[in-house]
Amino acid sequence: MEWLPWSITVFTVVCVYFLDRWEHKWVKSLFDWVPAILLSYVIPAIICHVFGFDLSQANIHNLSRDFFIPLTIVAVMASLSLGQLKSIGYKPIVVFVAGSLFIALFPVLFIWGFADSELVSTTLAAKGFWKGVPPIVGSWIGGSTSQLVLKELVECPENIFLSVLVMDNILVNVWTIIMFQTIKKSDGLNRALRISDQEIPERIVDHKELLLSPWWCMGILLFVVLVSHLILDVFVAKVVVLSLIGLLLGNVVPKWNFRLTLKIGGILILLVMSILGLKLQFALFGFDMSFFGFLVVWLIGHFVFMVLVAKLLNMNMAWVPIASMANVGGIATAPAVTAAYRPNWMPHAIILAILSMATGTFWGMLTIYLLQLIL
Repeated sequence: MEWLPWSITVFTVVCVYFLDRWEHKWVKSLFDWVPAILLSYVIPAIICHVFGFDLSQANIHNLSRDFFIPLTIVAVMASLSLGQLKSIGYKPIVVFVAGSLFIALFPVLFIWGFADSELVSTTLAAKGFWKGVPPIVGSWIGGSTSQLVLKELVECPENIFLSVLVMDNILVNVWTIIMFQTIKKSDGLNRALRISDQEIPERIVDHKELLLSPWWCMGILLFVVLVSHLILDVFVAKVVVLSLIGLLLGNVVPKWNFRLTLKIGGILILLVMSILGLKLQFALFGFDMSFFGFLVVWLIGHFVFMVLVAKLLNMNMAWVPIASMANVGGIATAPAVTAAYRPNWMPHAIILAILSMATGTFWGMLTIYLLQLIL
C-alpha cells in the first residue's frame, strides 16, 4: 500500500497550507498558538494512530531524506540576497550573530560546566535528551528547515523530537509576547542604558523588474538536487554543498526569484514534517520539566547576552528584540514585532530572519560536534 503514506502526506500538506492562509478569526487564533509545522507533524500521526497504520518503514522516508530535505535546503538558501543584507548595517548583524552564537554554545558550556548535575547526567545523557538540543538550536536560529536537517544529522528519536517541538512551541509563543512588549519600551531602555544611537538603516529596495520564470527556478533547483544525489553519498556533505550552491544561485543568477524560492521552501518544510509524522507514536511522548527549565534559562541568557553586545556597540535597543525574533521567531514573527516599534524597519527584520534560515544548520552542526566531544 505505497499509496497510503503519500495520500496521508498530501492530505496533510494541502489542509495545513490552506488553513494557514484562511482569514477566519478562529483559524488565525489556532495558528497563532499552534504553528503549521507542528500541525503538519501531528496530523499524520493522529491518522495513523486512529486507523492503526504502521508507516514507519515506508519508502517515502528514504525519498524524503534523499530528495525532499536536500531540495528544501537549496530552496531556502537561494532565498537569501546578500545585496539586501548589506542595507541593514553591520551593528544589527553583529547583535544577531551574537544571539546565534549564544544559542549554539550555551548548551555545550552548560553541559561541560555542570557535568555532575542530575540534569546533565540523567536527563541529557542517560535519557538521551541531548539529542534534542541540536534541533532546538536549528529551530531557534534557522527555523524548521535547520531543525529537520539537524534531527537527521544527530538521529534524534521521535519521542524526544516531539517533546522538543511541543516545548519549543510553548516557549516561542510566550517569547513573542514578551518581545512585543520589550520593543515598545526600547526608547526607555535606551535612556536607562545611556545609548545615543540614532542611526537609521538604509531603505531596502524590492526590485519589481521581470524575474526569472518560476519554471526555470524550479528546474534549476531540481537539477542541482538530482546531480548532488548522484555525486554525493554522505548526508552531511549534501547539506554543506547544497547550502553553498543555493547561496550562489540566489546571488549570481540574474533576476533570481527570491520570493518564489522562499515559498517553495515553506511548502517543502510542511511536506517533510508530514512525512516525519508518519513515524510518530504518541505513547512515547514525555514532557520533562527539568529540560524545559533548561530551555527557559537558555533563552533568557540569549537575550541578556545580546543586550550586553548592543550596549557595547551603543546600538538602539530595539534591535535586540528584532534580532531575537529573527533568530527564535522567524520570518513571520520578526517583522510583526518590528512593526510595533517602526514599521519601516520590517523589511530589515525579514532579511535578518532569512539570514537566520540560511545559517541555522551550520550553527547546529557546530553544536553537534562540540557535544559529541564532551559527552
